[in-house]
Amino acid sequence: MKKIVLITTGGTIASRHDPRTGDSIAIVGGDELRSSLHGEIKEIDLEVEEFSNIGSYSFDLPHAFRLAQRIQVHLNRDDCTGVVVTHGTDTMEESAYLADLTVISDKPVVFTGAQRSADIPDADGPRNIEDAIRLAASEKARGLGTMIVFEQEFHAARDATKSHASRTDTFGSAEHGKLGEVDGDEIIVSRKPVLRKTYKVKNLVSEIELIKLAMGTTDSYLRFAATSGARAIIIEAFGRGNATPSVARAIPEIVSYGLPVIITSRCTKGRVKPVYGNGGGRDLERGGAIFAGDLSGPKARILVSVLLGAGLKTDEIAREIRLLAG
Repeated sequence: MKKIVLITTGGTIASRHDPRTGDSIAIVGGDELRSSLHGEIKEIDLEVEEFSNIGSYSFDLPHAFRLAQRIQVHLNRDDCTGVVVTHGTDTMEESAYLADLTVISDKPVVFTGAQRSADIPDADGPRNIEDAIRLAASEKARGLGTMIVFEQEFHAARDATKSHASRTDTFGSAEHGKLGEVDGDEIIVSRKPVLRKTYKVKNLVSEIELIKLAMGTTDSYLRFAATSGARAIIIEAFGRGNATPSVARAIPEIVSYGLPVIITSRCTKGRVKPVYGNGGGRDLERGGAIFAGDLSGPKARILVSVLLGAGLKTDEIAREIRLLAG
């Protein structure tokens, strides 16, 4: 019999409305989540571990890394076929990508959650968990890395992002598209991820700042981050990777301190590429900035935290980002 380990961490899927305060809070435990499933999934033995019970907006990088390490422990077991993680949707894509980069196994890892609390009559959590269990138990899912399953679709952790604050079909993969579908008992794989690599790390570097540019953004926060303990800085720049004049002027100086500066786009589709001068991406590249392809700002931050944790220097980080950036 196949064994799937269900690791619960909290989130909306584990939340109920508190009539005293009016708040929705994560209070549903792992065993109760298991009992919420609509029926037995044939030939699957489900083991539950309650890792935490918090909203994912309370996660930080060390907490997410400890979660990835627990996933690794279970996958190292001979009797474990795969792991399912229930997780809040706010930062699920970041925890999932961290697991994808650091968990070394061909066995499936599947993150899922809910947009509706556990006490709502049409809660989406139980169905998502069932689909995730079926996916994690499927031979077809081996070698696909860490995935997110929602509304019968599953996505590569690298590509998936939350696109809607409340709708149940919130996760999508933009231009890359879903990996496949869960159709009842059937798993349909449409594509396989290519831009994947795993790293053996004992610790992460958490001191990485993410700065999103807007019209007229000055260099003040960028310089503050550079002088306040940041080990790297991710910039969500304009379009193809352009910046305001003051930010463009500051980047070469910050790079000279030995801090990697990574450029992503604030656009939800497309990739950064140094094209424009006069403060555009060409000047950022000349100043030593690293362009991160179509990785989002949060995903680039996760990747750099792993690369720094692996002890890589700036030129090595640039090489690895080029390899995974698309």
